[in-house]
Amino acid sequence: MFDVSLRDRAWSPYLAGVVIGLLQVPAFLLIETALGASSSYVTIGGLLASTVDPSIAKIDYVAKHLAATGKNWWQVALVVGIALGAFASMRLSGARRQPVSPIWTRALGTASAPVRYAVAFAGGFLMLLGARLADGCTSGHGLSGVAQLAVSSTIAVAAMFAGGIVVALLLLRRI
Repeated sequence: MFDVSLRDRAWSPYLAGVVIGLLQVPAFLLIETALGASSSYVTIGGLLASTVDPSIAKIDYVAKHLAATGKNWWQVALVVGIALGAFASMRLSGARRQPVSPIWTRALGTASAPVRYAVAFAGGFLMLLGARLADGCTSGHGLSGVAQLAVSSTIAVAAMFAGGIVVALLLLRRI
C-alpha cells in the first residue's frame, strides 16, 4: 500500500493523501489558513487585470484577494507546486498520455482542436465560477473543510460527488 518508488507509473494515492493531509498542520500553524486553490486564481487574475486597468484592483472582491498576500500567494505557490509535481511524476514514471483522450472522442466525436479547447475552457471556467460561488474549491472543501468538521463543506463534498456521478451516468448513456 505504501511502497514508494518515484519511477512507478502511478504514485500511491494513499501516500499522497497522507502528505496532503499533513500539509494542513503547517498551513494552520504558520499562516492560519487552510489548503485551497481557487483563491489563487482570483489573486493572479486580479493582478493581471489590474496591470491593464488599475481600477480593477479597487473592486472589493479583487482588493480583498490582492491584500491577503500571505494567504493567497501561498495558495498560488501551492497551485504551481501541484503542476510541477504532476510534471515531475509524469517524467519520472515515464507515463505518457494519448494526444487526444478517448473520453473526448466518445463525448465529442472527432472534434477539432479548437472545439476541444473551447469545451475545456468552458468547463474550467464553470468549475472556477462554482468554486468562487461556493466560497471554496473542491480541495478546499474536501480537504480543509471536512478536516475541520465543517457541515457546509461536508454538504458541498456530498453534492460534488452526487453531481459527478449524475454527469458520468448521463455521459455513459450517450456513449
